[in-house]
Amino acid sequence: ATAMAAPMSWRRLINSVYTPALAGVLTRMSDKIFRSRDRRRGSSVLLLAPLLAEADPVPAVAEPQAPRPTGVGGLPRHFRWIANQVPAFRVSGRQIRVLHSPDEFYQVLKTHIKTARSRVVMASLYLGTGPLEQQLVDCIEEALENAKNEDLSSDLKVSFLLDYTRGSRGKKNSRTMLLPLLRRFPGQLRVSLYHTPDLRGLLRILVPERFNETIGVQHIKVYLCDDDLIISGANLSDSYFTNRQDRYVLLQGCGEVADFFADLVGAVGDTSLQLEPDDTVSMEEDMVHPYKDDRAQFSASAQQRIMEVVNVARAQQCLKGSEMMPTTDSDAEDSGPAQGDTWVFPLVQMKPLGIQLDEAVTKRLLTEAGGDSRIYLTSGYFNLTRAYMDLVLGTSTDYHILLASPEVNGFFGAKGVAGAIPAAYIHIARQFYNKVCHLGQQQRIRLHEYHRSNWTFHAKGLWYYLRGSDRPCLTLIGSPNFGYRSVHRDLEAQIAIVTENQELQSQLQQEQEMLYHCSTEVSTSTFQQPNRYVKLWVKLVTPLIKNFF
Repeated sequence: ATAMAAPMSWRRLINSVYTPALAGVLTRMSDKIFRSRDRRRGSSVLLLAPLLAEADPVPAVAEPQAPRPTGVGGLPRHFRWIANQVPAFRVSGRQIRVLHSPDEFYQVLKTHIKTARSRVVMASLYLGTGPLEQQLVDCIEEALENAKNEDLSSDLKVSFLLDYTRGSRGKKNSRTMLLPLLRRFPGQLRVSLYHTPDLRGLLRILVPERFNETIGVQHIKVYLCDDDLIISGANLSDSYFTNRQDRYVLLQGCGEVADFFADLVGAVGDTSLQLEPDDTVSMEEDMVHPYKDDRAQFSASAQQRIMEVVNVARAQQCLKGSEMMPTTDSDAEDSGPAQGDTWVFPLVQMKPLGIQLDEAVTKRLLTEAGGDSRIYLTSGYFNLTRAYMDLVLGTSTDYHILLASPEVNGFFGAKGVAGAIPAAYIHIARQFYNKVCHLGQQQRIRLHEYHRSNWTFHAKGLWYYLRGSDRPCLTLIGSPNFGYRSVHRDLEAQIAIVTENQELQSQLQQEQEMLYHCSTEVSTSTFQQPNRYVKLWVKLVTPLIKNFF
């Protein structure tokens, strides 16, 4: 709190003179600067500008006051409470396939795009600009061309949801990659660029282009073709197709799940800036602007639009489920396998818009995990929130936490200030490990570091094992990293998969073991290695900036 006192006092000073008239002038100045093709690099000193960006609190969505969940017969008792919080989609475990490598992810993605007939929905932080990304764009062009030749031009629609700041970086960027398609197929392609409401006015001018995404981004990763979809943490960029390890799960023929995520991406897209064929952006009619209009008004409007998708899905399931609700628990157990042995729960986290469903479910999952379970948790950027850290340290569950070694951190070898980020993560990991040791919890909480030559590590999520089982019955997979940014700054989505299907459980077990096979366990000697030395200035700055990466 003391460390943040100075930045907060500056923020109050700026707010005291930050009148609506000044806001208008600053907005016009920032627009002009952002449209410039020869953008400035900015000083590294301005990295401290995000400290002024402590967002005003947004009223959170009230926790659902749902009746007893309907249509969840067969769902293991241990996890039935999740259906009270979010929509629950019942599928067969045979419809879910775990992908293991960047290349497999890339090839499956291209194949599904080429054969799409009704819809292609791509939500990512950004689209890269290299040859592999161009091949992906070519696949979309081929699908649109085939639809046109088959007289199906009114049926196939393609939608992209990307982050505005990351997608606009540099002269060649995500926007320029998609402009040729947008000009050729204007009625079939939509490119939405989400802009955080927290990057506005003076802050939008101060923060250099390379670092403006620290304020908040669109971080959801959903890749959907017709009724098939991939949920992942991977972006649409060459390293994620070659040597950046992530997690990916393919849901095949899951129409209701696909509909939900298509509607969710569409709702976020409605609140975003729309890319025009001339490379300008505009807002949909009657939509609140994210940084020109009032921040609270934008957040409230976006929250209403997005929660409508969640609430409609839950209402439809209640109506459908009540017709087939078992009258007794024994009936529920008996009716399960015939109707599906796996449940998919979409978890959405958008704190800038007051939506905290993923946080609520994750907290309760960690809270209720007791001595009868063990959890394997992984994050490419290990930086747990205080709440998550307290739950890990305060429960009796066995934890195996996989994090990136410095060499596989995505910022390893970066130029300038960003090159010190791996050292900051070393410092954070060491502080956590010291707490574990101080509490005498080394046998219950074990840290592992991922190592792989010429690769980077970006996997996140968890696997949940019940006592006596050698296979996980639940996994969380998607975009969140369990860190401050994921909870408070970015737009995130993941799914909880609860399954009794032994084949799917085996796939999840193999995935978990494959990742941990490339790791070594952390000990006190780990932090004594020469490459774990952290400079004093990094230790001093880390508490100030850890909430921005």
